[in-house]
Amino acid sequence: MTLTEHDTQRVEVDQDFDKFAQSQEAATSSTTSLHSSLVNYEWKHGRRYHSYQAGSYSFPNDEREQERLDLVHHAFWCTLNDRLFLAPINPDDGLRILDIGTGTGLWAIHLGEDHPGAKEIIGNDLSPIQPRWVPPNVQFIVDDVELDWVHAGVSVEPYDYIHCRYMAGGIRDWPRLVKQMYDNVKPGGWVEFQESANTLYSQDGTLSKDNAMVRMMEGLILACDKIGRTLDPAPQMEKWVKDAGFINVEVQKFRLPIGSWPRDARLKEVGTLMAVNFIEGVEAFTASLFRDVLGWSQDEVSALNAEVRASAKKGNAHAIFDFLVITGQKPE
Repeated sequence: MTLTEHDTQRVEVDQDFDKFAQSQEAATSSTTSLHSSLVNYEWKHGRRYHSYQAGSYSFPNDEREQERLDLVHHAFWCTLNDRLFLAPINPDDGLRILDIGTGTGLWAIHLGEDHPGAKEIIGNDLSPIQPRWVPPNVQFIVDDVELDWVHAGVSVEPYDYIHCRYMAGGIRDWPRLVKQMYDNVKPGGWVEFQESANTLYSQDGTLSKDNAMVRMMEGLILACDKIGRTLDPAPQMEKWVKDAGFINVEVQKFRLPIGSWPRDARLKEVGTLMAVNFIEGVEAFTASLFRDVLGWSQDEVSALNAEVRASAKKGNAHAIFDFLVITGQKPE
């Protein structure tokens, strides 16, 4: 049988379609495999942890932890007098912004809602736990910021502003990260770090060294030192930012009380949130670091957790963290 010209063309189209379908099936399979690997979470000590670059971050990513992270976001926002950032920028000037370690993505979403004129707000994290419904100028990617900064499918255009908050205990090489931020921000652009100095103190002597909250923080600092991911980068941040080449570096200090004891209304609100952070979050803080790194038994960890909750609820120890905001500009 002889094929007509029309039949030949149809065969060629069918063959092209088969090739296209096969390529799409392969791409879908690859995407599905990638997605499966990202959400194939690790479970231990009754909590869920990230799978991508497993072990790089010592705290859970389950829904209980996501609720805690959202609470901490509100506490920090309130601490800064209802501000998301202190750098002298206007996102509505079409700025391109990166949020490092975005977590639940609430900071990026909040910024996108407040500043629809921002060109692009990208949040990255090891865990794909961010919501799908976000402002049109917000997007999220799964990425390890300690690797070389190459974002598949995302423009390599430098950023106007890079924001990094609450990453203590999650970074192995802070100077390298700060240098990568310098290399990927535009001349004249800004970076901002928001971190608590993680040594608790009191101004009135009510916080004793044997307080459970103090003992927990000391244990967390020791465990993070053992794995090479400091829990207290804030005191050195100014030096790292200056060493990377940033200018106009400024450090602003705020107080993060633990408990509702402050008389000031705003500090009372922040303190109440931070107390809940300790009461609800202590299990997330200690589960992996105390059990797997310090070698404590479950009974020992549970006993400490109970003491921390009791101390935070009682509120007679007027514990405070210093909260530091460090901003710097890349020279023009």
